[in-house]
Amino acid sequence: MIKRWIVAACMFTMLGWSVLPGVMQAAEQPAAAAELAPSARSAIVMDADSGTIIYERNSHDKLPPASITKIMTMLLTLEAIDEGKLKLTDKVQASEYAASMGGSQIFLEPGEEMTVDDLLKGIAMASGNDASVAMAEKIAGTEEAFVELMNKRAQTLGLKNTHFANCNGLPADNHYSSAHDIAVMSRELLKHSEATTYTGKYQDYLRKDTEKPFWLVNTNKLVRFYSGADGLKTGYTSEAKFCLSATASRDNLRVIAVVMGEPNTKTRNSEVSQMFDYAFAQYTNHSIFRTGDPMGTVPVEKGMARELAVEAKHPYSVLLRKGAATADIRHELRIDSPLRAPVKVGQKVGRLIVYQGDKVLSEFEVEAQQEVARATWWQLFKRAGAELFS
Repeated sequence: MIKRWIVAACMFTMLGWSVLPGVMQAAEQPAAAAELAPSARSAIVMDADSGTIIYERNSHDKLPPASITKIMTMLLTLEAIDEGKLKLTDKVQASEYAASMGGSQIFLEPGEEMTVDDLLKGIAMASGNDASVAMAEKIAGTEEAFVELMNKRAQTLGLKNTHFANCNGLPADNHYSSAHDIAVMSRELLKHSEATTYTGKYQDYLRKDTEKPFWLVNTNKLVRFYSGADGLKTGYTSEAKFCLSATASRDNLRVIAVVMGEPNTKTRNSEVSQMFDYAFAQYTNHSIFRTGDPMGTVPVEKGMARELAVEAKHPYSVLLRKGAATADIRHELRIDSPLRAPVKVGQKVGRLIVYQGDKVLSEFEVEAQQEVARATWWQLFKRAGAELFS
């Protein structure tokens, strides 16, 4: 749910993740931003770190997303790698069904094997419909089962205007998303730092050392022609027109810009560039934690370890208008309830709350980066005895 807040002359409102992922609130949009992406059917500009919306227009309209669909496909792939279900070096064999996909493709042959790493290149850079299906089948067994995972993940992200019917964005009934939902998906994908190693490349090769090398050229030309751009995904069908979820980073500020229904690639790229220009000119980001920074410790009841060290999985920051005061910005790590073992990697353990004075600027969910097993009965007995006689 998006709320608008009135900003007084001497104050500003910056909000990020609420307790539920994917639920964000928007900063007040300056009047100067009213003409951004005028040719698009819908558009949004979002701060990648905090989720703060800088600008939006028709951002909740349900529209065909075309190949931007593959953002969710890449997200589930990287999450499967994080969970140990998949490795970049794993071989994936293309089925006849995967090889039969039309549209953008990397021309997989039935039975051809390619690594997960190469398939990710094919999805991110060449928008390979065949590569997407091959990956979906590797992870879930069938594309249909993978699409179920996509829709479940959309629900956990709080996406209200998204439903997938396939993993690649080819035209299909009941397959839709919105600019807002795509921005949320994109933000989640960017939490995996390796994502931009694929989406940010302008050119590469598949089957490089074979008789049939395949030259990859990124369909997103902004990664070459816009300074700081390194993703994420283009899309086109005759129904969806020209779509793009793009990201760029400058001076520690990473921005996501999504447009849907643009009339042509030239207009699409030009209007997204203008959206980036506006965001970088008007806003800056105040860092709270960088990736890997220690955030604090959380007591764990009945765990092998008594405390869980919490580290930043991704950057935590608040978006500010340039020139805004930062002297009284502070933060606290708040645990919602006692944390009991076992604790799993990725488990929500609390919230990081950022204040300016007594005013809440932003809230972020915080996850465990390591597991804590439950202590055995004997370990708990010895611990109790040691505490009794200490």
